[in-house]
Amino acid sequence: MTDRPARLFDEARARADICDAMRELETLGLNRGTSGNVSVRSCQGMLITPSGVPVPRLTPESIVALDAGGAVLDPAARPSSEWRFHQEVYLARTDIGAVVHVHSAHATALSCQNRPIPAFHYMVAVAGGDDIPCTRYATFGSAELATEIALAIRDRQACLIANHGMLAIAKTLSRAVSLAVEVETLAEQYQLACIAGQPRLLSSREMALVLKKFKTYGERDDAE
Repeated sequence: MTDRPARLFDEARARADICDAMRELETLGLNRGTSGNVSVRSCQGMLITPSGVPVPRLTPESIVALDAGGAVLDPAARPSSEWRFHQEVYLARTDIGAVVHVHSAHATALSCQNRPIPAFHYMVAVAGGDDIPCTRYATFGSAELATEIALAIRDRQACLIANHGMLAIAKTLSRAVSLAVEVETLAEQYQLACIAGQPRLLSSREMALVLKKFKTYGERDDAE
């Protein structure tokens, strides 16, 4: 999977990258079966995984192209049932180029409690703020869910989706996958910390300092 800037968009490469990303997410245990979906912004709108196709059967040709208004460019293709929230995310966040949605175990468990991930660890800042929020519940595939997710990520790079799973966004697909892994790790750590009681949370002041340091730490999207 390449880390390709949007300005050099290559549709054939993007289709292959989406398949690679889905295989990586399954190998890492973040998705199983036909759960989860991945998209990238394209020149016409977006490319997204198809509906109900198991990862071993995914091919670049099976990836579905939609225009900016959400219309499927190949009438015979069926995009993921969650295409609406991918579209809404791209409309709300013109700075990002990829969306990764997974049903990973620990993030999903927290989402089923409608619990955000608070500042129990400084790495929570990887998602762009002092917490990783959880949306309000809405039916999968609905316009209401798309609206809830767009609200949750207006100033974040990731969120939990109530009673559903987790979403990660980034400028490139490889970074969105990496962020999904980070969020799942944080969800697991937070659950473990809660077993012993209420974790001590970092202050808003400390998290502001961490966020400032993150601007020059590694290859963060906000550093570009």
